[in-house]
Amino acid sequence: MQKLTFTPVSYTGWGCLNQLLLEVERFKATNILIVTDPFLKELGLTDKVQQPLLSKGYATTIYTDIAPEPPLAIGEKLVNFTRKHQFDLVIGLGGGSALDLAKLAAVLAVHDGKVADYLNLTGTKALEQKGLPKILIPTTSGTGSEVTNISVLSLDTTKDVVTHDYLLADSAIVDPELTISLPPKVTAATGVDALTHAIEAYVSVNANEVTDALALQAIRLISGSIRTAVLEGENKQARSDMSYGSYLAGLAFFNAGVAGVHALAYPLGGQFHIAHGDSNAVLLPYVMGYIRQSCEKRMKDILDAMGVSSAYLSQEEASYKCVDALQQLVQDVNIPSTLKGFNIPEEALEQLTDDATKQTRILARSPMLLEREDIYAIYRSAFDGEVREPDES
Repeated sequence: MQKLTFTPVSYTGWGCLNQLLLEVERFKATNILIVTDPFLKELGLTDKVQQPLLSKGYATTIYTDIAPEPPLAIGEKLVNFTRKHQFDLVIGLGGGSALDLAKLAAVLAVHDGKVADYLNLTGTKALEQKGLPKILIPTTSGTGSEVTNISVLSLDTTKDVVTHDYLLADSAIVDPELTISLPPKVTAATGVDALTHAIEAYVSVNANEVTDALALQAIRLISGSIRTAVLEGENKQARSDMSYGSYLAGLAFFNAGVAGVHALAYPLGGQFHIAHGDSNAVLLPYVMGYIRQSCEKRMKDILDAMGVSSAYLSQEEASYKCVDALQQLVQDVNIPSTLKGFNIPEEALEQLTDDATKQTRILARSPMLLEREDIYAIYRSAFDGEVREPDES
């Protein structure tokens, strides 16, 4: 038996932001908090959300005191702000950090204690109430946060999450038109993040027929459009495919889970503040190369979904070619292909390994059991720039 969970209401497609007022009216809100990225306010993108609300007499407050890979302190500050001002609806607008924080604020606004009390690895309190209604509007095609129940926070050397179905959006509005102004570097990083979600969901031990269908279609859409989206940011078809592919990947990994790539990426973000998408991108080929033997058939499917025919290849041959295709894609969108490319020192590998081993919730989904020596070997491969398998480490 498999449990499948989805956001109650989703809108997708070019211009679907015009459904926002309809959704706000559904919640009978009067005092609305809009959590958004600071640069979106500078670009004037927040006006597309705030102005229709103001024209209908809603009270709105824009909160921009957030940062990429948000540290715990930023989450604590936002939750306290939300509690103090008696909001009755939260709108998250932006990338994964803004959406994660919006979810956190909406739920913890009706709970006591600190955010730290509810962290997955170290918290001692359980969420008991759904909290404020929340509408999530992504402006990147990558994180899938609009359809997941997770809020990720950076700690001193790694990351942890607050996770519960109470964090699910009441409504997700996925409008690719909002991604047009995304710079090439961010388009690339968030795009490979979404591709990683789909790939890890497809090889997850929790994969099922529904998540497989979602993941493979996400891989088709993202791998077929990411290069164009990076090079031609105003290409409507590429942006639409990336947006919908990210949405599908989010649905897939929320229900099947991610695994080794994400477990090893979290410490990179925690220790060196590397953007989550970049962390996933640099590790993706090395993790998939290392676990290749545990999921050859599925990697053959992934290769086909990426548009590279495996018709005359064995499963083993196709799985090797899949790793090559992933390396080429990361290279084509100009993301560094080694840890050295992100100025990670060799002496950091041990601490990265120690922190990654703590991500037991995520590692449990890997088709290959990853022990400490395996995790170190993958980091070493990513540092050296050589894809290796267990017997080569």
